[in-house]
Amino acid sequence: MTTPDLDALGRHTPWDGVRAVVAGFGVSGFAAADNLLFLGADVTALDENTSAEKAEKAQLLETLGARIRLEQGATDVLPDDVDVLVTSPGWRPSAPLLAQAAARDIPVWGEIELAWRLRDPEHAAPWLAVTGTNGKTTTVQMLDSILRAAGLRSAAVGNVGRPVVEAVMDPEPYDVLAVELSSFQLHYTRSMSAESAVVLNFAEDHLDWYDGPHPMADYAADKGRIYHQVQRAAVYNVADPETERLVVEADVVEGARAIGFTLGMPGVGMVGVVEDFLADRAFIEQRASSAAELCTIADLASPAPHFVANALAAAALARSHGVSQEAVRDGLRSFKPDGHRIAHVAEGGGVTWVDDSKATNPHAAMSSLQAYEPVVWVAGGLAKGAHFDELVQAVRGRLRGAVLLGRDRRVIADALSRHAPDVPVIEIDDGETGSPMDRVVDAAARLAQPGDTVLLAPGCASMDMFANYGARGDEFAAAVHRRLTGD
Repeated sequence: MTTPDLDALGRHTPWDGVRAVVAGFGVSGFAAADNLLFLGADVTALDENTSAEKAEKAQLLETLGARIRLEQGATDVLPDDVDVLVTSPGWRPSAPLLAQAAARDIPVWGEIELAWRLRDPEHAAPWLAVTGTNGKTTTVQMLDSILRAAGLRSAAVGNVGRPVVEAVMDPEPYDVLAVELSSFQLHYTRSMSAESAVVLNFAEDHLDWYDGPHPMADYAADKGRIYHQVQRAAVYNVADPETERLVVEADVVEGARAIGFTLGMPGVGMVGVVEDFLADRAFIEQRASSAAELCTIADLASPAPHFVANALAAAALARSHGVSQEAVRDGLRSFKPDGHRIAHVAEGGGVTWVDDSKATNPHAAMSSLQAYEPVVWVAGGLAKGAHFDELVQAVRGRLRGAVLLGRDRRVIADALSRHAPDVPVIEIDDGETGSPMDRVVDAAARLAQPGDTVLLAPGCASMDMFANYGARGDEFAAAVHRRLTGD
């Protein structure tokens, strides 16, 4: 059989005879398989997760015409006749299917790569793309709020919201898409040319996925893919030199500008903070001598430094798209973050309780801790290979104490012992009777004094003890309310 020219295929070309294997049919994999079937491709979908939810998806895909293998060992061997392998983002390159595809020179796409190729050339909504170790979802949702305030048909998609392939195939075209991209998604992306893009920050994370000899360099390289062929603005974090390095090394479209965001006074070509205002010195004609007010810090849902930084990044992307100052202000004023992101839980006895369960790595936890003082820090879970020495060194002066739980709590306890030996630490043993989170809250209450904040900022993933970070945050809030109300 003649090998199809994949680069010639798109939204309006027939995919008949294209033999596609979809590895994993979770949210993005299902969307990829569904739309490939719609285009006429011959689709085989493979997954080893035999849950009821996956079985239901498998049945639907079979009804639509796909061949399905849903069983243990289904992803061990790549079928013989394959033109392209579309992988779910969490799959490592070393996974058997992907390694076999590489050995046979079979193209490997992620759902993002497929989505870019399926944009409608007559209504190709520009992509404003966001990545970073932390803050991606909040920034994308802020950006979507701004775009909607400008009267544009927008959607937050990608690693949040709808799969991108669903959005680009929507019969009613969007004006613009706010696209959240993880390093995993970017790893399998080659063709994307975002209108503007940002790397919010860069810190140690996902080292359990990047298992080569230079994991941090590989992680940075994948993050940097977001700037490839950027058309208008490559936005970077002035406080994070690695993000600027990625911009400098990027192959962008001629005329694209480097735009910095900073919590300090913005220089020319930057957005930043002037007194209590978010200010633009990048997208106004008089930027050499003045700045334009975008909104006040009081307009934001939180004055926490990392929240303000996210707002600046979202504003820079929106302004690069031509959105007015007024729409930036209105969009940021109306934005409220999802739960478990620096969420106020309760106050009692002069102590404030805050849930930032979404802080699932040390960099995110550091950002959260730097917003409060003094703090009783609740932390622990799955460290994913991360270290906590830098975090503890940065925040030790803020800590009243620490309460640690979860499988890798000793990693944090050891860092505290090395760098903050005077900070009292209570470890919660998983094997004790009663609710672990009730014991966490009781221990934190014993350490806290009036004026303190008890902050759940785990710095770790949650899956050792909880279904997800949301369940962890819910358990924390429920335990706080039980203690304060006596229920």
